[in-house]
Amino acid sequence: MIIHKYEAPWTIYGMHWSTRKDSKFRLALGSFIEEYNNKVQIVSLETVQDELSDNDGTREQFSLKCQFDHPYPCTKISWIPDRPCNFPDLLATSGDYLRIWRINKENGKETAENAALLNNNRHNNEYCAPLTSFDWNEIDPTILGTSSIDTTCTIWNIETGQSIGSTQPIERTNQSKGLEAVVKTQLIAHDKEVYDISFSRGVSGRDQFASVGADGSVRMFDLRALEHSTIIFESAQPNRDTPRTPLVRLAWNKQDPNYLATMPLDSTEIIILDVRVPCTPVARLNNHRACVNGIAWAPHSSCHICTAGDDAQALIWDIGQHTPKAIEEPILAYTAGAEVNQVHWASEQPDWIAICFDKNLEILRV
Repeated sequence: MIIHKYEAPWTIYGMHWSTRKDSKFRLALGSFIEEYNNKVQIVSLETVQDELSDNDGTREQFSLKCQFDHPYPCTKISWIPDRPCNFPDLLATSGDYLRIWRINKENGKETAENAALLNNNRHNNEYCAPLTSFDWNEIDPTILGTSSIDTTCTIWNIETGQSIGSTQPIERTNQSKGLEAVVKTQLIAHDKEVYDISFSRGVSGRDQFASVGADGSVRMFDLRALEHSTIIFESAQPNRDTPRTPLVRLAWNKQDPNYLATMPLDSTEIIILDVRVPCTPVARLNNHRACVNGIAWAPHSSCHICTAGDDAQALIWDIGQHTPKAIEEPILAYTAGAEVNQVHWASEQPDWIAICFDKNLEILRV
């Protein structure tokens, strides 16, 4: 059931719910405009006067609070995971660089300033290999990890300025607007481009992360022992002369850190993995009729996941009774007005799911 809508002036490509307790009903939206100049909007749910409303003459709607320019479309956009509000109000975006934005509030208005511009290039020059994605560490919000087409993952420390070990030491500090950030470590993560990175949500999540890439593998790393990684899954390879299907997205279960979901390129399938049983998927989700674009685990349940794709479908699955066979039927389905670009499950409102398609943001209640 749709409970709220919002229309942007451009195609919405990325989005993310805020987790701060003082801004729970707020999302960041990133544009997809086929030119250099792109946009980021911050929208928030507000109560407005409406004489036609049955609710004491008021209703709730998403209103634009802030808009700022962004070079190129964001490959990902994410708020700092800071429910207690212990840190500044920060928003990160990836593209040509990792950018961290500080959101300032004054007299009911919000403005964004670029607090840090982080270059993952190992040779400390102006060139920067494009970033495909990043993840903010929920256990330690001072840590972010980025993935890049240059086959590397880079782990950043954005507060302390201290470096704790490095497979390829980088003596460089990026500082702007009072926010200091240094490379904590950088490693060659895959044989080809790295497309996504995700930190574990378990007790060891501060140090454990996984990545996927064009070589078709899911690899797990531990910051305390970077000498080796563990390949927990590889996509099918029809024969030795045919490359494996790239894996483009990765999501770690928010309640049970044993489970991961990954998404092959241009595929209708989502693969569910158990890190305790490498190489063999525990479930395959196969009900989409066109390629899947987004995956989001439930914030409050270990066995529910939402997927969305080019078939204009947002599907919720129950993998509690998973088997190595495909799970053919979702438990809930919603049909949007066009191909769904992204999906995000609100951690502070676990019965709310946000989807975006074309210029539209829709909030679904499940």
